[in-house]
Amino acid sequence: MSSNLHQAGVKLLKQLGRHADVVMDAYLAGSINDTAHDAGVIEKLKKSGILWRPEPDQELRLKRSVRALLEEALSDERNRQIDANVGSALATIKTLADHYKEARRDVDFSAAEAYLADLNEHVYSFTDSLRYSIRVLWSRINNEFGYVGTISAKIRENELAQSQVSELLNGLEMFQFSELGEIAGDIRELRRLLMTSLQETLSQCTQELSIVQARLYELLGRFRQIQGRTRLLKGWLLHTSMHPDYQPENHVVHKAVPILFNCAEALIAPASVDVSNPHHELELMSLVAQVKAISRDSLPAVLREHNVTFEMGDSEDFDIPENPLKIAVDEYFCEVIDSGLRQSALSYLQEKQLTWDAESWLYQVIGGYEGLADEHKNYFELEPIGKPDPVYSGNFIINDVELWLA
Repeated sequence: MSSNLHQAGVKLLKQLGRHADVVMDAYLAGSINDTAHDAGVIEKLKKSGILWRPEPDQELRLKRSVRALLEEALSDERNRQIDANVGSALATIKTLADHYKEARRDVDFSAAEAYLADLNEHVYSFTDSLRYSIRVLWSRINNEFGYVGTISAKIRENELAQSQVSELLNGLEMFQFSELGEIAGDIRELRRLLMTSLQETLSQCTQELSIVQARLYELLGRFRQIQGRTRLLKGWLLHTSMHPDYQPENHVVHKAVPILFNCAEALIAPASVDVSNPHHELELMSLVAQVKAISRDSLPAVLREHNVTFEMGDSEDFDIPENPLKIAVDEYFCEVIDSGLRQSALSYLQEKQLTWDAESWLYQVIGGYEGLADEHKNYFELEPIGKPDPVYSGNFIINDVELWLA
């Protein structure tokens, strides 16, 4: 079977080389007329599947596969086709991996080698197709969609590229490497192919596609800005062509000057003191003297009219009394340490018959726990007791707290 396939491939390539002028005429023109070339050559190319006729009354065209081959080989900038069918490639890879595992399990080594070779071909073909799609996108970005001539066409091409990038990114999200890891199992060849090579390539391509998407958004914004300015200029030209006697008004004589024309420069330029100019020495000294006089005049009158004497003595010692609520909370913590039991804050408040308000007591207990040092806080566990707010979601109403040793 392989020899027949080899012969058919050689025959096809020979026909492409022998009739290259006909093929290139069809590629550049999009179609060819039967009468423009030898009828025998046209018939051979039709039988080989190189040329085909969409409708009986239409001209001959190149098959899509042959056109795609020429577009990729010639790096034709008109090539805008991107294969974003990631789901089909993923399904094929999974199927071939299952075939390979089954052949290994049945000790059919020849079939296993064939399946592994086919799986390698599909994986590397998929990754190469993905890299090729990214190269096509970068080439379209770098020449700013130069294969179309108008801004509107560039915007449409940009939106097409954005949809292709989004489709590729959505397709790559289908690859769940946890699932591929289960498929590969402990087989070294499958893990190297599916978990190492494929995962590394997809990670790089995903990052590059994100950069491509950002560049496309930036380029689209610039195109829309150019389009807006072009429309403004075309509207102005159309207005002047429809009103050839148009003369701009004298906006200066109006009471309300438009902001566009109200851009006059300041009449008084900004100035600063030149302390290095000797001619200004007297003026500067007089200004400094006035500042000093103002500072003297601003003193309080009491200090000028009355002689007040101050005596320095020893400062009196004073103590800041401890907060009784804080002391009670410390005693509550000590009670938990001594008993070693889980104890409610409100139960302790009622048991000791303390006079503090329940809400203030709970606030102080929580604040005392949060104010502990980390090495001391690790000895305690504080659990709030309450219920969710019945009206506002996300709020938790605390009715009590319990403290115990961790």
